[in-house]
Amino acid sequence: MNTYEEKLSLLSEMIAFAVVDGELHDREYDFLWIIAQELEIDKTVFLELFAKRNQVKVIKDEHHRIMQFYRLALLMHCDGVLHEREIKAINEIGINMGLNPMGIKKTLKAMAQSPNQMIEPETLLYSFVLQHN
Repeated sequence: MNTYEEKLSLLSEMIAFAVVDGELHDREYDFLWIIAQELEIDKTVFLELFAKRNQVKVIKDEHHRIMQFYRLALLMHCDGVLHEREIKAINEIGINMGLNPMGIKKTLKAMAQSPNQMIEPETLLYSFVLQHN
């Protein structure tokens, strides 16, 4: 992430996704707060993001878009419950980010098959790079 605005946009997108199922679970909140701390976002600003919707800034670098998609997918799994709305939303977000639908599908399938819903970075990137050919 290059700018503070990009960091806020990323976190805003994650917050919006976290509440797509109609509620914010404690584990989702904790996960979001960890991300906010990693991005060096103050607690006050973090809490303000829940009250207002910032305009999402498009991430230009594909690698960063893939990483953001993966963060959202981890967020989707962190409460232990997969809602149909979450699955639909994550696919729409990935497509809106300009990611390949087959790469999205492979990533989500690999995460679903993993015992802890996490996948190796190489597997993640390979799911999308494979689609370039």
